Amino acid sequence: MYKEILKKGSVLVLTFMVAMFLVAGSILSFIPTDIKVFENETKVLKLPLKEVTISVLPEKVLIPGGHSVGVRMNVKGVLVVGLEEIETPEGNFVNPGLDAGLQIGDNILEVNGIKVNNAGEAKKVINETKNDVRLKVQRKDDIININVTPVISVDDNLYKIGVWVKDKTAGIGTLTFIDPSNNTFGALGHAITDPETGTVLSVAKGELLNSKVESVKQGKAGSPGEIKGIFYESDKPLGKLTINTEYGIFGKSYEPITNPLYDKPLKIGYQNEVKKGPAYILTTLEGDKIEKYNVTIEKVNRQSKPGTKSMVIKVTDKRLLDKSGGIIQGMSGSPIIQNNKIIGAVTHVFVNDPKKGYGIFIEWMLNYSDVE
Repeated sequence: MYKEILKKGSVLVLTFMVAMFLVAGSILSFIPTDIKVFENETKVLKLPLKEVTISVLPEKVLIPGGHSVGVRMNVKGVLVVGLEEIETPEGNFVNPGLDAGLQIGDNILEVNGIKVNNAGEAKKVINETKNDVRLKVQRKDDIININVTPVISVDDNLYKIGVWVKDKTAGIGTLTFIDPSNNTFGALGHAITDPETGTVLSVAKGELLNSKVESVKQGKAGSPGEIKGIFYESDKPLGKLTINTEYGIFGKSYEPITNPLYDKPLKIGYQNEVKKGPAYILTTLEGDKIEKYNVTIEKVNRQSKPGTKSMVIKVTDKRLLDKSGGIIQGMSGSPIIQNNKIIGAVTHVFVNDPKKGYGIFIEWMLNYSDVE
């Protein structure tokens, strides 16, 4: 009898202890591992059962953007955007690249150990070899080697591996910020991707250019609008483009870039400061004139890791609605300002409701802004 009571008591104690550990684990899961504060040093806060790092956040100030800018970029490597069959002199139709395992979206970095930066360089090495070639390929985050046997094309008597490739791209977007302390800049708020493959393009060489808005195509439900512009003073680029990321493009300006609407830089607002309610964006819809337009922040998504859909904004400014119908292509990167602080940038439009769109927190863009 005594042993039975002792046994049951031990089981209850053990069950209680397991339950307490589960509760403690659940509570700890809600404690962030990284706490941001405004100080001059990084600290480690020791809590029961958990060690939390407190990261330093300086009182950052930035010059707000809103400028219409052109982007001219050479892609790192040779991006495969299509595969095609080659007709040989014997009358056969073959696709050496496909047979060897190449895929759309692959980026060819080297041919037989020789770095290639464009289609012409890859073509030259392949035709000098006239035999099996070894390709060094980047496929998403992986580097792989693929052996391909080129064939002679009946069309031009050249050796080919059956791929369509891209090595350059260009477009128009909006500048988000300039850091006056080091002349670094951020723009777009999302990546430049290849439209055929969706691949985020790696930068081999790129520049930021002056742009003027020539016309605006209004956005309607189911049909996104678009800013149409031209590059000017392309022989005098604004700056060097260094990196293309999911959260924007970044680089360094050759000369200081100013904003005529602001005599002084603005402080930034971190996500804990972003509130639902009134705000405004800066963007360019006529020539090179930057203007303020009212918006409302309808939803704030608190994020523990970077994402481009940090908040939902709605255009409320009648002038902007009359000009563009809301958010349109080319406005990506337009800075969002609330309580006189830069809190983020426009990233995407709701296809079925162009009055609404997403914005990214400025802190995510700043993660990539310190570039050389």
